[in-house]
Amino acid sequence: MRKGIAFIVSGPSGGGKTTLAKSMLHELDNLRFSVSCTTRKPREGEVDGKDYKFISEAEFEKMAQEGRFVEHALVHGNYYGTPVEEFEDAKASGVDLLLDIDVQGASQIKQSYPEAIFCFVMPPTFEILKDRLSRRNANGEIDIDQRLVRAKEEMAPSVLEQYDFIIINDQLDEALETIHSIIISTRCQSKRVLEKIKENL
Repeated sequence: MRKGIAFIVSGPSGGGKTTLAKSMLHELDNLRFSVSCTTRKPREGEVDGKDYKFISEAEFEKMAQEGRFVEHALVHGNYYGTPVEEFEDAKASGVDLLLDIDVQGASQIKQSYPEAIFCFVMPPTFEILKDRLSRRNANGEIDIDQRLVRAKEEMAPSVLEQYDFIIINDQLDEALETIHSIIISTRCQSKRVLEKIKENL
């Protein structure tokens, strides 16, 4: 059995990484979503244990002190963290892991799991990102200016060059095809296929 591959899908808020990640789960076999822990309240339609594990700040801090996160961060006033067990389970089971995560978290994961595949999803222009965030903020729940400032920092060339792939999310169908191709081609890398062949010889 080959080791599971971790695919990190990252990018600025409003870039479309969550839409792409969820679509991949429906299109590809042998791929599961990494369920992160968060202290924020569930959004409409989100299910505890499926979209996120919604926990208290006290519980989150305890897990962080015990070293049970491969990455964790304070994002827009809430804590988010990826449990170490998500990576270990994927490695052992041979089922690939898909993470929808912010740039800060991706940077931490790269230090511990550099073998993971890092994909950055970004809008074609900054104006389009601003428009997407404005449409999402129909109820005035998010601070758009704060997210735009953060997005500029996240899309700096010095950040982008740390990623294996950059996906320009202009047309959703094309972006989906691109990330689909990345996952399939990564699974077909000679080093991964040879691992499996050698075990069967």
